[in-house]
Amino acid sequence: MMAMGRPRGFDEETVTAAAAALFTTRAYDGVGVDDLVRQLEVHRNSLYKTFGSKRGLYLAALRWHVSHVLQPLTQRLRSEKDTARFLDAVIHRGELDLLLLAAVERAPADAEVATVVTSALHLLDEALAETPILPPGRTTAITLSELLGERLRMRVTTASTDQKGNL
Repeated sequence: MMAMGRPRGFDEETVTAAAAALFTTRAYDGVGVDDLVRQLEVHRNSLYKTFGSKRGLYLAALRWHVSHVLQPLTQRLRSEKDTARFLDAVIHRGELDLLLLAAVERAPADAEVATVVTSALHLLDEALAETPILPPGRTTAITLSELLGERLRMRVTTASTDQKGNL
């Protein structure tokens, strides 16, 4: 009789979603394996057995983010009547943060991350192209670049304000 492995003590999707949130706030390089084990409440061995590595979990989290955050965002964008107001809200909600961080931090050094990021950017470009009213004089690439740039500015400004307040 074959011995069965111990059943997994965690829900993979829940852990992946929580990892996406952690990577969104602290980026890939700002999160260590000890942070993942502590924050996700998953044993180190289970983490490695399920995802293979920190990078494996990061890729799973990035893919989860695309399918559970960005795809629904594009669906809402396609049906939005007031595109300018919607895009302004996107900048303030942080839905683009993990994509932004992945594009800047990991995509230049990791071809697999670059592929996921490129696919997500294409998804957003397509949704912007289908919006009822794109802001005047804007292409989808310019609009998406402005969204990402404004979100980056907001993250930096918020971090700067938080640090000054904590001094």
